[in-house]
Amino acid sequence: MELSHVDSSGAARMVDISEKYDTVRRAVAVATLVMKPETMTAIKESTIKKGDVLSAARLAGIMAAKKTPDLIPLCHPLAISSAAIAFSFVDDITLSIRSEVVCKGATGVEMEALTAASVAALTVYDMVKAIDRGMTIENIYLESKEGGKSGKYERTG
Repeated sequence: MELSHVDSSGAARMVDISEKYDTVRRAVAVATLVMKPETMTAIKESTIKKGDVLSAARLAGIMAAKKTPDLIPLCHPLAISSAAIAFSFVDDITLSIRSEVVCKGATGVEMEALTAASVAALTVYDMVKAIDRGMTIENIYLESKEGGKSGKYERTG
């Protein structure tokens, strides 16, 4: 299998996307946090001394999507059309973070969606670490993507 980010000598390179057509690109990524029940209650009831945990995490995730090429060396800078972060309380110890990023361009937004979900999760951790240092960030993955030559991808299982 040939890797697009490696040249014939094995050196890393940025992929040339100049010949690709602009299409609407969308990617969704997920991250999960597992914490103590009392930590989850404090997040739900907004009793964390640092402030509104989910609002801070939402903003951090959106900002991270926009800064992805500054963090991941071979990512192209993209004009992101939309970045959104949603939270769901799966049970009394599990918080799910879902990021969705959209752009119209010549390359996809998978890395932007994964970065957004990851940074939102890290922000939740930072906001509540004083009461739950044992919290874990788990299962960061691409749920779906669409657009471009490879078309749609939907995670199964």
